[in-house]
Amino acid sequence: MKKLFAFAAMAAVSVGAYAQAYPGTKPISIVVPFTAGGPTDRVARDLAEAMRKQIPGSNFVVENAAGAGGTIGATKVAKAAPDGHTLLLHHIGMAATPALYRKLAYKTLEDFEFLGMINDVPMTLIGKPQLPANTYRDFENYIRANAGKLNIAHAGLGSASHLCGLLWQSTLQTKDAMTTIPFGGTAPAMTALIGGQVDVMCDQTTNTTSQIEGGRVKAFAVTTAKPLSSHPVLKHYPSLQEMGLKGFNLTIWHGLYAPKGTPAAINKTLNDALKKALKDPEFIKKNEGLGALVVNDNRTDPAEHKKFVAAEMVKIKTAVDAAGKYAD
Repeated sequence: MKKLFAFAAMAAVSVGAYAQAYPGTKPISIVVPFTAGGPTDRVARDLAEAMRKQIPGSNFVVENAAGAGGTIGATKVAKAAPDGHTLLLHHIGMAATPALYRKLAYKTLEDFEFLGMINDVPMTLIGKPQLPANTYRDFENYIRANAGKLNIAHAGLGSASHLCGLLWQSTLQTKDAMTTIPFGGTAPAMTALIGGQVDVMCDQTTNTTSQIEGGRVKAFAVTTAKPLSSHPVLKHYPSLQEMGLKGFNLTIWHGLYAPKGTPAAINKTLNDALKKALKDPEFIKKNEGLGALVVNDNRTDPAEHKKFVAAEMVKIKTAVDAAGKYAD
């Protein structure tokens, strides 16, 4: 019994000492489950710089592990050593993949430590420039009048544009009115929309604002509960909720995660650094430039972060099951 207590005491001291020495000389890798240059990648690189300032001697690097709707990168982190040196930065897909993929190598709520939310990115409902509609109401009427003749593009299964399109059609009850056209990324989907090869798309403000401002696409509404009254471009467009889609409120949020079993002291170090990074004026300014809103509510706390993701999982599963379209 004495040996058992001695071993437990030594283990506790060992873990405490390791956490105190964290991160040491080893870099902290933030895994992004999407390609370099995309919105989530940009958030990760800005966050890496902001968090580096908060943990003395730290070296944050961003690693892209794209594929399978973000599940490759998430699996990589779920199976990584729980030592605080491999983190995951993921968007709303963290809540969507359990609905889209019925066979996953990880369980979202069980295989990760939740470290806090980062930001919310509004979405914009946009159409090709040739569409005859100029207001959301005219746009909705046009869709209903042309059921079965139109298509809606997205950047791939599990992408932000895919989820937005699913939820919008589910709420509007027009899931059979448009044919879904998947692309291998946001850029080709947007190019097809601008060129008139597809009719409709719903994507993040980080991708749509410049296209709207340049007149290359038509904008009809934003997906937040209220209009984006302070946004220089999108303030002119109504919210979907305002246009009668009761309860519709969708943002593409980002959160930070570690492998399950990462020591509590390390999780606290990372959460403290994250909270400070979210108050960094430079980080806030960069997010504003992307049309993103830095989280400043209780979702920066790990427990609230997890509770929020669990609720999002229920909401998204309902929409995916209604559509009856899965990735596997």
